Amino acid sequence: MNKRIKLLIVEDEPDMRFFLCNLLEGCGYATIHAGDRQDGLRKAKREKPVLIILDVMMPNEAGLQLYRDLKEDLRLKSIPVIMVSSVGKNTFLQYQRSYCTLPEADPSVPGAYLKKPLNADELIGWVQALTAPAPAAYPTTLRWRGWPSGSDLP
Repeated sequence: MNKRIKLLIVEDEPDMRFFLCNLLEGCGYATIHAGDRQDGLRKAKREKPVLIILDVMMPNEAGLQLYRDLKEDLRLKSIPVIMVSSVGKNTFLQYQRSYCTLPEADPSVPGAYLKKPLNADELIGWVQALTAPAPAAYPTTLRWRGWPSGSDLP
């Protein structure tokens, strides 16, 4: 029996959670979902997903805080994260930089940052690329918007 790749979806909007779960399950992935930061962190620790899809704009900056929680946890920091939001990538990166307390701290960059409304094919492409067994499997046509070349893929 083939073991399906486990994904965690953290999204506060029930309709978007339902859409993402159905889309990805239809592509053969096993999905776990959470509607808030606490549940997302708990499920990430317990379920150890291969990839996390995270909504940035949850109430009380929960999406950004969860992202920081994940990247500060030694057991979770290597899990790639696809961030989805109506906020642009540059705004997100600037916000992350403003929360670095040490001058030498480098904010962790997500595996992908996709702007809503989501393009299903683009999302599936990133999920496939980030769950592939080896970095050589990254498609050169997939790039985080703004990266100059395929060599800069995470």
